[in-house]
Amino acid sequence: MPDDALLPLPRLLVEPVVRAALLEDLGRAGDITTDAIVPAGERMEAIIASRQDGVIAGTDAAVIAFALVDPSLSVAIERGDGARVAPGDTVIRLSGPARAVLTAERVALNLLCRLSGVATATASLVEAARPHGKARIVCTRKTTPGLRALEKHAVRAGGGSNHRFGLDDAVLIKDNHVAVAGGIVPAIERARARTGHLVKIEVEVDTLAQLEEALSVGADAVLLDNMSPETLREAVRMVDGRALTEASGRINRDTVGAVAASGVDLISVGWITHSSAIIDLGLDAA
Repeated sequence: MPDDALLPLPRLLVEPVVRAALLEDLGRAGDITTDAIVPAGERMEAIIASRQDGVIAGTDAAVIAFALVDPSLSVAIERGDGARVAPGDTVIRLSGPARAVLTAERVALNLLCRLSGVATATASLVEAARPHGKARIVCTRKTTPGLRALEKHAVRAGGGSNHRFGLDDAVLIKDNHVAVAGGIVPAIERARARTGHLVKIEVEVDTLAQLEEALSVGADAVLLDNMSPETLREAVRMVDGRALTEASGRINRDTVGAVAASGVDLISVGWITHSSAIIDLGLDAA
């Protein structure tokens, strides 16, 4: 699991996402249910608690949601991002105007539950892979539109690492790039001619023959796509430390151990950000 090196995302990055979610929920007239039922001066204390085992992520986003609705709310994080929780554990404690608590509740929980689900899914793979090799679990660009930075932070909270954040981070030559370029070698050569000296070049390969081509022109990393554990082991032997090796393709908790045992450096998994289940967290009056 992550240690103190897990840094929070800058508020400038998180706040626009939270603000957009609040605007979506409040619509044109605000929280007409709460405003009609709860007196303006009413105060309450509440907690957000876990209802299942998991790993927490998204506490900063939840805190910002409450603060944007009413800055006078007192919001205390009791279990921060990266913390393991069991049913009944308090994650956040709130005190202040009842209207603000109830109005911000759903947006705060949506983000907290979603991001904690990503962190928990990541942690399950990290734990399954750890006994079998050195491989790090990394995410992909298969993220929820608008939530990429938050979901990638959640991956780190779960003990994983981040792949590129966008198309401008690094060169990743996929099968369709190869097809248009007329082969792996010309694709890598064109990429190298057009990018700066600090930009890494990774190429996706489906076969050991393609891997040999990629190595012949000095690819920095190779994405070994949908290879069996046996083929992955042979690929790692062929690479022999000349490039980073990344395994990818329908990897889950049941298969990740065998993939890690092949000796690859990285295991990229899309479903931890695009299909992971939420973690059930709820807000209750204290």
